[in-house]
Amino acid sequence: MYSNRDTGINYIKARKDHRCYGMGLGIIILDDVYPGFPGDVRNASAFPFPIQYEIVEGVDIQALVHAEDKSPCLAPIVRAAQKLERMGCRAIAAECGYFAYFQREIAAAVGVPVFMSSLLQVPFAQQLIRPDQVVGVLVARLDKLTDAHLEAVGVRLGSNYVVTGSEDRVPEFEHLWYAPRRTNPPGAYYDKTEREFVAVAVDFYQAHPNMGALVMECTGMQPFARAVQREIDIPIFTWGTLLDYAYSVVVHRDYYGHV
Repeated sequence: MYSNRDTGINYIKARKDHRCYGMGLGIIILDDVYPGFPGDVRNASAFPFPIQYEIVEGVDIQALVHAEDKSPCLAPIVRAAQKLERMGCRAIAAECGYFAYFQREIAAAVGVPVFMSSLLQVPFAQQLIRPDQVVGVLVARLDKLTDAHLEAVGVRLGSNYVVTGSEDRVPEFEHLWYAPRRTNPPGAYYDKTEREFVAVAVDFYQAHPNMGALVMECTGMQPFARAVQREIDIPIFTWGTLLDYAYSVVVHRDYYGHV
């Protein structure tokens, strides 16, 4: 696998204030205990590039998603982002779409690109479809998504998007993340989650026949995106597509071929 060195690396020098090298994406994760299937941002095993996690101390699902006052979350998130930058991460992301609330503040706090939410892809998706089409936005909890979340990632309110939530329609997800329904320990079955989630996505699509693309907000949704796309043949944007893009812009690949 490593039969030859990268001949593009001949002379090395320190990057300003960076402690580690060869780093990829720094991922801010919630201070919460639950597992993620491969493809979930919390599960590093399925990603083809280096991932460095940093726990945002004291910020759990309740504080980030459910609490009305989110201001106590900001300082710990800034500290986590700045630590990942000092370690040498090329870009910073987070594990929950509701980190969108702090996109602007974290981008201002570090000197590397910041991708705090899958929702960043909504304005991009809107430019790729016909003007008579809409982008579907599938979120975990519709009642917790505010205008502030959308505006922070560049979504123009009232433009060509529609939103729905999975909520209690995917009870297997609730066993992981929703305190009143969490199992002890938190756990979920893949096959059951997939069936429930695909049904929600298909119903959403069928309710909006002019849907030209679908953006999945939640960190746990992308393991099932392929199954959804087999039923809904439109472009699908997830945390997985965002992280692939994030890494590609900060660690550009070489091209090998022939003419």
